[in-house]
Amino acid sequence: MIPTSTSRFEQYARIAAAGLIVVGCILVLRPFLGAILFAAVMCFSTWPLFVRLRDRTGGRSWIAAIVFVLVMILALAVPVALAAQSLVVHSSDMVETVRGFIDQRANFELPEFVRRIPMVGGALSDYWQILMQSQSELVGLAKRLADPAKALLVTLGGAIGQGLVQVLIAIFVAFFFYRDGERVRLLLLEGMARLAGPEHGGALVATAQNAVRGVVYGLLGTAFAQGAVAVLGFWIAGVPGAFLLGAFTFILSVVPMGPVLVWGSAAVWLYAHDLVGWAIFMLIYGVAVISSVDNFVKPILMSRAGGLSMLLVVLGVFGGAVAFGFIGVFVGPALLAVGWNLTKAWLDKPAPDGPEAPST
Repeated sequence: MIPTSTSRFEQYARIAAAGLIVVGCILVLRPFLGAILFAAVMCFSTWPLFVRLRDRTGGRSWIAAIVFVLVMILALAVPVALAAQSLVVHSSDMVETVRGFIDQRANFELPEFVRRIPMVGGALSDYWQILMQSQSELVGLAKRLADPAKALLVTLGGAIGQGLVQVLIAIFVAFFFYRDGERVRLLLLEGMARLAGPEHGGALVATAQNAVRGVVYGLLGTAFAQGAVAVLGFWIAGVPGAFLLGAFTFILSVVPMGPVLVWGSAAVWLYAHDLVGWAIFMLIYGVAVISSVDNFVKPILMSRAGGLSMLLVVLGVFGGAVAFGFIGVFVGPALLAVGWNLTKAWLDKPAPDGPEAPST
């Protein structure tokens, strides 16, 4: 008969060995954790479309997976690559353009329609004239900020470049998730059934899938819509690099007021080149069309996310970016959406009948 102390030692050894294996796996996968989560989110949200394409290709999962991977490369990797390349290569040109504009505009005046704004137009015009009278200080400030601005733009481009690497890794992982998706789906259903019980496991998986789909469709759908209408507006107004600016709009659309930085800069560029009419058009188009997409499209698409509040979306965007880098802006809201909906499902679940209270 084996002594009790020996059997306990073996149990502890098994637990320690399992713990070491788990820790080792986490350390190995940690650099790719964000990419793996992003791939899972994308596959989870697009699985019904993938199943339709797989059925049309005669059940060949690898063909359908290749098609989805190519679509992801064109829709996600290409805009990110263009934005990163532009920031790194053209950062010096952008800073020099701004500095030259300040240098040359000694008698720069605000537009007439700004000066005629009731109550505030005159004050704005007077304040602007004071700024222009101290142009030497303004130019000196611009020159002092030129080098830090270049470094900031290059750093931002490098960060987006790192995000591009993560996106490419996620697309690579997504291919295997799609190809072996049925096996992964069965394992997920089996795991949730063991955790939550056979009667609730499938429902929780469906709830999580709807939440992820709503967030991804809301964020990416809005980003694509804003990028598309932005490209159209830039092309109509004659702004150079319309497609590149549309890529920036696509990336910044996940940040509140992010697209304003793009179309607002385009309006300033038009006005700086004495295209006042087109600058006014860009302002109106930016407010009425580009930014309005966020107010109309996103609520419709995110309605499937289970009533996820905009606060959780914003926290998910910034928290995800801090935790996982660029792709965290999509992973963060999706994770919060899953957590929020699973919590609601758990709270809405009726409590089991307990023992009756003693009568008094």
